[in-house]
Amino acid sequence: MIRVAMLSFWHVHAADYAKQAAEHPDTDIVAVWDELPERGRREAEARGVRFYDKLDELLAQPDIDAVIVDTPTNLHRDVMVAAAQAGKHIFTEKVVAPTLKESNEIMEAVRKAGVKLTVSLPRLNESYTLAVQDVLNGGLLGEVTLVRTRLSHNGAIPNEQSANGWLPAHFYNAGQCGGGAMIDLGCHPMYLARLFLGMPESVSASYGYVTGREVEDNAVSVLRYASGALAVVEAGFVNRHSPFVIEVHGTEGSLLYSTHDNRLLVRTAKGGAASDGEWRVQELPAGRPSAFHQWVAHIQQGTTADENIGLALDLTRLMEASNLSARSGAACRLSDLQP
Repeated sequence: MIRVAMLSFWHVHAADYAKQAAEHPDTDIVAVWDELPERGRREAEARGVRFYDKLDELLAQPDIDAVIVDTPTNLHRDVMVAAAQAGKHIFTEKVVAPTLKESNEIMEAVRKAGVKLTVSLPRLNESYTLAVQDVLNGGLLGEVTLVRTRLSHNGAIPNEQSANGWLPAHFYNAGQCGGGAMIDLGCHPMYLARLFLGMPESVSASYGYVTGREVEDNAVSVLRYASGALAVVEAGFVNRHSPFVIEVHGTEGSLLYSTHDNRLLVRTAKGGAASDGEWRVQELPAGRPSAFHQWVAHIQQGTTADENIGLALDLTRLMEASNLSARSGAACRLSDLQP
């Protein structure tokens, strides 16, 4: 049994990860720490486990094997470095950290300690992502020239229950979050664009502030590649009915996926069953186990989440570049980021 401590319930997904840990046959939640003690005590009492006021005291406990990190993003570096140095395996909410420098410091601590790290990048494991990769690996689209990925919701729009929308107020705190719609929600379409098209040379971002919050609630990043290809990543907190969308276009074909009908459509000039004049529905394979289940397996088997960690680091690079570009109004080259 892997004995797990919850480190903060700041993030909206913390309860989901706690549920996964409680339901997994090989993990057990045994302790809680939170940067807000009142919230942490409440969550610990609800689960009948120990609460620790001090993080270092929790990390010193020999009967805690691993931690789930859901702290404010600006605390990720300090919390995860401390956890790694204490020999605790780490499962963390995205992003790893707001900057490449902080992420690299976390990775170095993890490497030195030999603990297992996995980052929650859930859409990597979905059936539609695996199907898109199959299409690309089969060469049906030819040379990929454009990727467009979009994820948006209505979390900042007033509703009957709240004049401020359903997102918690601290999700608009620039210091804690490292940004708004792009870093919180745009991370998902961003790592998918990275998966499908690789790393760009530069990023140009524009942020909008529809509801007047401290952070952006409407955002677009354009990734520019040496080949001439482009990726457009869109995110927002101000769209009530916007579906999740993936488009990939190439010299020989295109594919479209949207949650408005949950179908993946492919059209290609490569011949065969999918002729140039027809769109066909691509079968979706079974999804992979969740990132949490993968983390547990890595701990048990002594393996490392190499692909997950690599994509998580690239995600930090792309988010930092987006934020720098949005602030400066100019494109940010990935090579200019401080390592």
